[in-house]
Amino acid sequence: MDVHRFVSMARVRCRVVASSHFRAGVVAVVRNPDGTRVLAFERVDPPGFWQLPQGGLKAGETPEQGAWRELAEETGLTDAHVALHSEHPEWLAYEWPAEIRREQQGPHHRIGQTQRWFVFTARRADIEPTPDGVEFGAWQWVTPEWLVAQVPQWRRGPYERVLLAP
Repeated sequence: MDVHRFVSMARVRCRVVASSHFRAGVVAVVRNPDGTRVLAFERVDPPGFWQLPQGGLKAGETPEQGAWRELAEETGLTDAHVALHSEHPEWLAYEWPAEIRREQQGPHHRIGQTQRWFVFTARRADIEPTPDGVEFGAWQWVTPEWLVAQVPQWRRGPYERVLLAP
């Protein structure tokens, strides 16, 4: 595949997705070197909720660039700690529940998120993320099944699709 064509297609697809009622974003999955566990991060607000690093794309940013940026901002991990392993081939979407939609109301009237998922592999088993303290306060290695069970039901579909795929 022509890399320049792929990046160009990714930007076009991102603009198309972002122009709908879904916020375009990325999710970063970090798996340990043997592939059996993933890094889960506990949210600061509300505590007790675990998820993966994720965030919205900035103007002009490709999904891959966004994944690297979000990973560094939220966990302190860079290409010195992880290597990009794969990208899920499709945008995965979910709708927010009504109470979150009300909180998210703005000029775009968005009803959910659509995301590109990226899987990174830790270069060493002993990497130690540094949660940003704003979104995440703690981290742990967990099984994909455990993490999927912790995610709110309305967000669970994409997690299952990526983390539990054969």
